[in-house]
Amino acid sequence: MSDSKNLKNLYGVILAGGSGTRFWPLSREMSPKQLLKVFGTESLIWHTIKRILPLVPQEQVYIVSNSKLAVEIRTNLITGKEPFDKVGYLVEPEARNTAPAIGLAALHIESINPDAVMFVLPSDHIIGNPEDFLSSLKHAASLAQAGYLVTLGLKPTRPETGFGYIKVGDPLAEHSTAHPAYIVDRFVEKPDKETAEQYLQSGEYFWNSGMFIFKAKTILDEIKRLMPGLHNTLLRFKELSLDEWGSEKAKDIFCEAESTSIDYGILEKSSNVAVIPVDLDWSDVGSLTAIGDFLEKDGAGNVIVGNVIDAESKNSIIYGEDRLVATLGLEDMIVIDTHDATLVCPRNRAQDVRKIVDVLKAKNAEEYLVHRTMHRPWGCYTLLERGPGFKIKIIEVKPGARLSLQMHHHRSEHWVVISGTARVTRGEEVFNVHVNESTFIPPSTMHRLENPGMIPLKIIEVQNGEYLEEDDIVRTEDDYARR
Repeated sequence: MSDSKNLKNLYGVILAGGSGTRFWPLSREMSPKQLLKVFGTESLIWHTIKRILPLVPQEQVYIVSNSKLAVEIRTNLITGKEPFDKVGYLVEPEARNTAPAIGLAALHIESINPDAVMFVLPSDHIIGNPEDFLSSLKHAASLAQAGYLVTLGLKPTRPETGFGYIKVGDPLAEHSTAHPAYIVDRFVEKPDKETAEQYLQSGEYFWNSGMFIFKAKTILDEIKRLMPGLHNTLLRFKELSLDEWGSEKAKDIFCEAESTSIDYGILEKSSNVAVIPVDLDWSDVGSLTAIGDFLEKDGAGNVIVGNVIDAESKNSIIYGEDRLVATLGLEDMIVIDTHDATLVCPRNRAQDVRKIVDVLKAKNAEEYLVHRTMHRPWGCYTLLERGPGFKIKIIEVKPGARLSLQMHHHRSEHWVVISGTARVTRGEEVFNVHVNESTFIPPSTMHRLENPGMIPLKIIEVQNGEYLEEDDIVRTEDDYARR
């Protein structure tokens, strides 16, 4: 796999449709775990793409997600310290688990390059030794070229009951000295503690990483053989353009596909699956306890982040975004305080945080969906207050940046400048608004907000109208190619 011709056949497929409910309140449905910057200056999905760029160029990386989340992911990636503005986005019409999602990606990529090899990766993992990871991917790509469906099996470090396992079978003749490979004997569901301890001692079982490598054509052939219903669904997508994948027509077609994982639907039934055991500094960042695994601890075993004052706590995770958080005498606890929500729970209940999200969702509470502060390519906005017929925000625009030229059918906007200078387009007018000055944007009026200055522009925006949601935006021009 060292020659440039073969490297041109490598494609990255990043699965990014998850909502990350176990990381609430840091994550929300529209700002899920893969967009978090808790573990560094850039998001988890940014690092996922960065890791594979030595093998896969940006333009051959595809993000698979739903239409709304794809917009948030794109915003995150194009505003990073190294902007990823060439990656592609494949819209999953409806969440139907990983087999249909991977099938869609394979369908598109195979139409571009019949010899394509896909690296299918979760968007929210941490890998601390990227060179070993890349070396494993190279060998996996060679096996994929030979027709195998390849997965990476992670060497277990503890008797983990929260992961699926892979039992290795006979070694492959094609294996390398650096990365031995084996035929998969079987996949095993999450075991109990006693069984997990036996797996750890045997040395024959590895954690199922959820990372897969195969030719697009190979996986499509296996889908045709093992999941003919899904294959028929994919054939109908050949009649649609990429722009139509997010349509109601596409959703109706896709909902007919069986909702199942690629493991259960294909890999557990195929006789052509290989596993490469790897020993990586890896985490799936499965719950809030991961903060305690990757961030620095004090002498009492606490991880303390942000504006926090603590006395006499032990083995706790205490995270504050803005306001002061004071804790006293906690032991084995998690405290997460954000701008609009606070979570307190025992560390051993971290996996159950999704139960809180389920309650919030049932109540249609906005706290499950979005943060009060939302980042955009041009800056950010923070929701201050809302009520029947009104919404109040602070909008901050970076120097030299501007929002799209847009209109709203159902609301008016009143802007008051509190810092910097605003250049306002309102219909045919273009004018500046200075500190302590204001302007009014009527409904159905094309308008644009721009920061021509050298310091951040901040305004208070008061919206009034019968419908105040973010999808009431009609864009005619946009520097960031949003719709």
